[in-house]
Amino acid sequence: MIRSTINFLTNAFPLWILIFSGLALVKPEYFTWFSGSFITYGLGVIMLGMGLTLKPEDFKLVFETPKWVLTGALLQFTVMPFLGWALGYVFNLPLPYAVGLIIVASCPGGTASNVISFLAKVNVALSVTMTAVSTLLAIILTPLLTTFLIGEKMEVSTWQLFLGTVKVVLLPIVLGVTINRYLPKFTQKVLPVAPLVAVIFIILIVASIIGQGRDEIFQSGLKLIGAVLALHLSGFLLGYLTSRIFIKNKQVNRTISIEVGMQNSGLGAYLARANFANPAIAIPSAISSAVHSIIGSIAAGFWRRDSDEEKEER
Repeated sequence: MIRSTINFLTNAFPLWILIFSGLALVKPEYFTWFSGSFITYGLGVIMLGMGLTLKPEDFKLVFETPKWVLTGALLQFTVMPFLGWALGYVFNLPLPYAVGLIIVASCPGGTASNVISFLAKVNVALSVTMTAVSTLLAIILTPLLTTFLIGEKMEVSTWQLFLGTVKVVLLPIVLGVTINRYLPKFTQKVLPVAPLVAVIFIILIVASIIGQGRDEIFQSGLKLIGAVLALHLSGFLLGYLTSRIFIKNKQVNRTISIEVGMQNSGLGAYLARANFANPAIAIPSAISSAVHSIIGSIAAGFWRRDSDEEKEER
């Protein structure tokens, strides 16, 4: 009973994101206390939870199906960052929002994509592997891409971005993998609640940033929401269509689509807050979390039904 309740609450995370993001716009004081070091530690907890789900042998999928994993990683760090850069111009976003959009677009896939992949009944193992691989690659690629694409807009330190990514990504994941390896009994006790804990911290991070940027969102929200919506819709679509050219496997294509279309918005929010003085730069990441969760949920519902129909036909 308890486990089924936890699973329900975890799987309904897009709904919670939507509800609490809306509440943050109405009552920002409920969430703005969660800021500063709280966001850093919260993201660390999320990454630790991911690490607890991983074992060294889980990465065997990289060697068994390298084409699948590498295609997803390549699209993640080419399609999305350059879409983020281009959409800033297309929507004529104010500088802080354009920079924020590039930051979130340059981030790796997040744990939310694994939940959506599960709901969509696609290849969850591949989703987890791609998230882990893109997260590790992000330690180098996210700072480099962010610096390259933002360089002409605003001064940014690649080294500071790198250190920040190491602190909240690499260290917690390594700790999680180590705990999983040497304290398996403890891991088995903690693992059932880890996804729900991650969802809670994602909600707190997103709601806090939306609450703090409430006035800016109301002032130019439609334009910004349009840009974020275009970013993720394009990511889902191009992830599917481009992977389809190289891989003729519908389940894999759908998994890659989810992985490319959904970013680690929490990491984007942290990097924006830690490296830039203007708090508005973190707002695109907060909106991104709500938008990609909604798009992912709609896609998951459609693909889940399609999978069930295919099984009935067999």
